[in-house]
Amino acid sequence: MLDKRQESSQRRRRNLHVGLATCDTEVVEAQKLRYRIFADEMGARLNTRTPGVDRDIYDPFCEHLIVRDEDQGKIVGTYRILPPDAARRVGGYYSENEFDITRLLHLRDRMVEIGRSCIDADYRSGAVIALLWSGLARYMQENGYDYLIGCASVSMADGGHHAASLYNQLRDKHMAPLEYRVFPRAALPLDKLRGDLETEAPPLIKGYLRAGAWICGDPAWDPDFNVADLPILMPMGRLDAKYAKHFMGRED
Repeated sequence: MLDKRQESSQRRRRNLHVGLATCDTEVVEAQKLRYRIFADEMGARLNTRTPGVDRDIYDPFCEHLIVRDEDQGKIVGTYRILPPDAARRVGGYYSENEFDITRLLHLRDRMVEIGRSCIDADYRSGAVIALLWSGLARYMQENGYDYLIGCASVSMADGGHHAASLYNQLRDKHMAPLEYRVFPRAALPLDKLRGDLETEAPPLIKGYLRAGAWICGDPAWDPDFNVADLPILMPMGRLDAKYAKHFMGRED
């Protein structure tokens, strides 16, 4: 595990840059990275027409945030971003396939969905996710959006016991108020799974919650990715002061 000074030194050495993809070539490269992570590494069953490329109906409507290693000439991290106007054009948010988000629809004009987060296995020291979050924060600030939503995934390699235990561990402290609750369409069968295992949140989920995000309801089961998805809502007004200062340059 690298400390902050080592990560900072590594980041400078690698000449990393974050920004939105500006051409189809960059988008396809990001989609190939997604395929390598989700299909080859994690075993997801991806319904794609192009071998080796993770692409679905939402991709043409999304902005694609990428981190590039300029010295190596390759994309090493990505998020896709679906803003509200694009969500209307495609017919809704990706999250609506997994959750009934009726209680969030009054936020739609100010709500951005993020997803398909992944980082090259050789770049998971912390620098890349920090750059991605910095890019997301700038995107939200520059466009005047107030809410981020998304699905935070937990592996079900053990049949779901880890995911159920993690949810039980987190929900009391991090559950959203009732007016922001969503409801899974294919709920994880919590009553049939162990919920008492000692477990630790994946780094991405841990980061969301530390920043001030809420969990908005029970997890959904995604059989294609073999994960349990926690619905996450991040009101930018709740962004922790430390994160706001680091990612957005905001002084409180």
